Amino acid sequence: MRTRLTWIVAILALVLIGVLIACSTKYSSSSNSNGLVVVPSQGSAAMESFSVDLANGHVSEINNVNGPPTPGLPTSVILDPAGAFAYVIVQQNVALPGSVTGIATFSIASNGKLSYIATTTLTNPVAITMDSAGKFLFVANGIEGTVSVFSIGSKAKLTPAGTATLPIPSGGQNPSASALAVTPTVYPQLFAPCSASTPPTSENLYVTDSVNYLLLNYSISSTGSLTLVPTQSTVGVPTGTAPDGVTVDPCNRFVYVANGGPGNSGNSVSAYTICRTVSLPNCRNADYSLLPVNASPFAVSPGNAPGPLAVDAYGNFLYVVDTASGIISSFKITPTTGSLTPLNPPNVSAGPGANSIAIRSDDSWMFVANSGSQGVGSQTLSEYGITPATGELTPQPPISTFNYPSGVAVH
Repeated sequence: MRTRLTWIVAILALVLIGVLIACSTKYSSSSNSNGLVVVPSQGSAAMESFSVDLANGHVSEINNVNGPPTPGLPTSVILDPAGAFAYVIVQQNVALPGSVTGIATFSIASNGKLSYIATTTLTNPVAITMDSAGKFLFVANGIEGTVSVFSIGSKAKLTPAGTATLPIPSGGQNPSASALAVTPTVYPQLFAPCSASTPPTSENLYVTDSVNYLLLNYSISSTGSLTLVPTQSTVGVPTGTAPDGVTVDPCNRFVYVANGGPGNSGNSVSAYTICRTVSLPNCRNADYSLLPVNASPFAVSPGNAPGPLAVDAYGNFLYVVDTASGIISSFKITPTTGSLTPLNPPNVSAGPGANSIAIRSDDSWMFVANSGSQGVGSQTLSEYGITPATGELTPQPPISTFNYPSGVAVH
């Protein structure tokens, strides 16, 4: 009898351990063959999450009754590399009593549901990004002309690690930080040109100045402080008109900037080679400075306010969200030079109010949030299957969301 009781106690202990492990495990596609999509909603002032079947792209809602509320009007969202936490820009709004402006953090449970943690207040956040290790969060502060850096601690706690003020170029105006992107320190495991290479241990941050039409380069210290990397002629490299989107390819070769303004250099994408080694043509220093790609900037068709943009997970294709027309423009990246060639067809339709883009790290699925108030495809997520060999996008049925989705992130 005593032996039997001992076995029962042992089994109960194992069950309890299993329950504890399940409760503490974050949502992981490797364990259940599903991906996770997170969407903030301005109309509902809430977060919404979806599970996506990686085999066929079928999407099902996880939070089904007014997902966790946001402490302000939400805009952009990103997830940490482990898919354990979500970080959302929120804006104070009179329609939301008690709301604040800053970065709201949410934990992600093993079932994909989100829970609010805290908000770090800021004055005017407009864009966010995170490094490959999930160590630092970078925030562009719009017309303040600054970038805030936070170190990321346990349970997504944000601790200020420094602030960089964008310089005023000679004869220029007060800057406005509009977008940012950080160089990766983790390379794709498979299929990318750099998969067999050793990634760098240092990082650089690229920030667009939408007023002076510049792209600035900052080196990142081990503590998160930012140091401007000077150029030969000015404080940054010239972009097209009103730059409002920037991305770095996953192999640290090229940087691409969306120019959303009008004019000869607007409605285009500026392309740059990263001087990560002096063996590259015309690179004097391996300081991650930037050299314009020949024939840059590249026109975006139909060319109506291009903004958010992303390189696919293997570094072969660039996708640009045309925010005014609800179109996704697709380009092939020339691996040796970084030049862009439109795919055939050059674009696919998204929906009214297309405002953000996210590509899954296995290069399988792409999502675009559409916040338009009316028309086919409005207030939805557009989903596309990606053919890695050609970059072709295959539209899937639109996904209904809460009102006015304002961002999207996928894990």
